[in-house]
Parts: sequence; structure tokens; C-alpha cells
Amino acid sequence: TNKMAAKKALVILAAGAEEMETVISTDVLRRAKVNVTLAGLDGTDPVLCSRQVTLIPEKSLADAVRDGPYDVVLLPGGGEGARRLAGSALVKEILLRQESQGGFIAAVCAAPIALMSHDVARNKRLTSHPSVKQQLVDCGRYTYVEERVCVDGSLITSRGPGTCFEFALAVVEVLFDKELAKNIAEPICGYQYI
Repeated sequence: TNKMAAKKALVILAAGAEEMETVISTDVLRRAKVNVTLAGLDGTDPVLCSRQVTLIPEKSLADAVRDGPYDVVLLPGGGEGARRLAGSALVKEILLRQESQGGFIAAVCAAPIALMSHDVARNKRLTSHPSVKQQLVDCGRYTYVEERVCVDGSLITSRGPGTCFEFALAVVEVLFDKELAKNIAEPICGYQYI
């Protein structure tokens, strides 16, 4: 398949999500000309995020699923948002399907707890926000690393809002190549990535 062909991403927005992680990921992927769907876990109503910023989903997750498959499914963090992703049967179905089809899964901050709760990405290297590290270590299914961004095959994980540009650029790199990631990093002053 053509690595530069149009790509599709599904970003799942739950109440209590970390708004910077949601917006930075969506923005960086759109700069790479990825067709990003920002889908509301609970429908299309405005979603109140972790720092009281309201984001408006473009579609409900139930509707967005029908537009798949996606090249990457991306889970923003935020403690409450991550718990909601971890508790959703539909998110479980989406992640298991993504994994079985060999698609990319990206999770930042506390969102890797959703991977754990849905038994996805077993035996992979991953990272997370320090607040959920112990849960991920204790479950015994992952090799936990303290890297700002960790890429292990089809899994991309990262630590929090402060690592989110690098996280989103790493997703661009796995979908396309390093050159495109650098070309996007430059105008946004993502100097640490160039």
C-alpha cells in the first residue's frame, strides 16, 4: 500500500479527557492531512474536559465506528476520561478490532489503563502518566518504560500534556515517515523533534 495515501484517525473523546492531549493530537494529525474524526464516547453533546474546557465531538463514537476501519485509534488521557474509556464496551470492541486488523493504537497519559482493562497490546513496551504506572506494572502484561514517547510495533504511548507534541509527531512518523513529522514540527516550533 502507498504510505502517502490518505490516512484515517479516530480520536475518542470522553468526559474528563485532557483537552490539550485531545486538541494537540487532532491538530498535529490534521496538519499531516490525516482525516481525523473526533468522536464523542457518549454521543455528540459538548464534552467537558479535565480543566473545564468544552470540546464538541464531530460524531458519536457509535456512528464513527461505521466509518472505519481507521489507520490509528487514538486515546487521549485525563484521569476521568481514561476511566471512562477503560469502562466502555464499545471502546473495547474498537481496540480489539484495531489490534486484530494490525492497525495502530495510540494512548497518552492515563489512557493506557484502557489498554489494560480491555486486554489489548499484551507483552508490548509502553509508558504512561506516572500516576497510573503502578497499575500497568502490577498487571504483569506490559514492559513499562520511562520514555517520553514509546513506540512498540503498532502501539504508541506517551506520558502527558507536556509530551503530547512528540506523541502526535510519533504517530505521524509511523503513519507516514520522519520527513513529514519534521516538516510539521518546524512551523509549530517543535524544535525538540527536529
